[in-house]
Amino acid sequence: METTTVNPSKIMQIGMGFWASKTLLTAVNMELFTHLANGELSGQDIKTKLGLHDRGLYDFLDTLVALGFLKRSGLKETSMYSNAEDANLFLDKNKLSYIGGMLEMANNRLYPFWNDLEEGLKTGKPQNETKTGGVPIFEALYANEQKLREFLKAMGGIQMGNFMMFSKAFDFTNYKTLCDIGGAGANLAIQVAKTNEHMICVSFDLPPVEPIARENITMMGLDDRISTQSGDFLNEALPKADIITMGNILHDWGIDDKKMLIKKAYDALPQGGVLVVIENIIDDNRSENAFGLMMSLTMNIETDEGFDFSAADFDGWAKECGFTRTSVMPLTGPSSAVIAIK
Repeated sequence: METTTVNPSKIMQIGMGFWASKTLLTAVNMELFTHLANGELSGQDIKTKLGLHDRGLYDFLDTLVALGFLKRSGLKETSMYSNAEDANLFLDKNKLSYIGGMLEMANNRLYPFWNDLEEGLKTGKPQNETKTGGVPIFEALYANEQKLREFLKAMGGIQMGNFMMFSKAFDFTNYKTLCDIGGAGANLAIQVAKTNEHMICVSFDLPPVEPIARENITMMGLDDRISTQSGDFLNEALPKADIITMGNILHDWGIDDKKMLIKKAYDALPQGGVLVVIENIIDDNRSENAFGLMMSLTMNIETDEGFDFSAADFDGWAKECGFTRTSVMPLTGPSSAVIAIK
């Protein structure tokens, strides 16, 4: 008769998970992987470039080797370090595939805020800059063009795989126009237009975003099929289109605003039109998509009322607003598109 041995390894791995997380975030923040993208460096070279002290140097670098983010030949004083393949592709600031912007924000903002998760769970109130009288994150971002550019690049990088997959997996045959609400740098519109040559797209966002979106559209040579439109989706009607998309928009808001935005999409769509919401959709049983659930905890920390949701939640809201049926399209990692048909 077999007996299952219960051991504490998972508890310790998760409980001390911040060790690995902070090691990676620190390396990204110091641009270690960007330096190494130009070629391998010795430990002493890295020490000089990053301004590090001898004491923790090799423990830091060799931890990144053990975690799989760096490769190494030699040992300590004779060591030469280089990037692992995934770190080289996704963590080099000079590549279009860079996703480190999200990790920089995690290091500089989210990491300390998560220390107050317990307080957030007890009070239901945000635990970010607003807690100490600071300006809300979006207000601060939109007031500073450089910070806004960095943020939009970070968000675009983290969503790019989802947008690419959606542009190929969704059947656009019977549709001609698409409007992306909260379109940021126009990344979703660009992917849809690139993959589906008959589609005409609009990227809709607040006025400070428009010049950044236009630059991206022009750079991709898609000015003839993608336009930008400035507006406030909370206080204005949405532009009319055959397909309306929202990427990581609904989770920022409470249930009343979620329903309001879904209803605005319904009103802007023709009969047979489609609302597509791309998020880290939580599984209906709320027991598998840990990333989606932790993203919802992040909304608890970052917003007044925001939370992530399941496909079943979305189905209920969409039908309440008049949509006839919904479906789910899995995308990359923990992300999915929930789709509602008018």
